[in-house]
Amino acid sequence: MSEIALKPIALPAPIPVRELLPWAVFGGLMLMLMIYFVGAEEGATSLIRSMYVHEFVHDGRHLLGFPCH
Repeated sequence: MSEIALKPIALPAPIPVRELLPWAVFGGLMLMLMIYFVGAEEGATSLIRSMYVHEFVHDGRHLLGFPCH
């Protein structure tokens, strides 16, 4: 009989929560900021006076179902 040499299976190393948590918080804040600019950056809730941000995200706003006019 011939012996078949098998490679040892490489298991992924677990990522500690302590290293993952800052990235998860950062991603969550970026997501909330994006949702604000797409969904609420218009009219009375606008942080930026001009319409540049509104016009930049206008099509994405309609694609996601946010009303704007």
